Amino acid sequence: MTMTASRPTGHPGYSETLPRRPESAATARRLVRTALAAWGMEELAYDGALVVSELVTNAVKHARSEVIRLVVSRPGPATVRIGVVDKSKAPPRHRPSGSEDDSGRGLVLVAGLAAAWGTDQLPWGKRVWGELRRKDSW
Repeated sequence: MTMTASRPTGHPGYSETLPRRPESAATARRLVRTALAAWGMEELAYDGALVVSELVTNAVKHARSEVIRLVVSRPGPATVRIGVVDKSKAPPRHRPSGSEDDSGRGLVLVAGLAAAWGTDQLPWGKRVWGELRRKDSW
């Protein structure tokens, strides 16, 4: 009999292809919460839900394809990376927003919640990601 042991970090991660629609943010939040619960990192669920909501919302507004890809991985024992892949090569950018604006604060929120965030250029588009870390690991 062969047994496969799961590893606490690295692959496998969680990923899902989602339609490029605003409703996909709710599915993405559920996936992030599921991954964090499976890894025993529930204390990051609130921040993770906010980060993924902003990343998905940006992709829904700016991507050039019918679908986006959500990837949740665990690069270290106290770190979770949430990434959204789309087919637009245009990097995300901070947009000045006033107090009356309904949008434009997403990346500011991601930068404030995430221990690190960035963009990886891919041959077909980009991956925008944010990393969350357990507070006791800093």
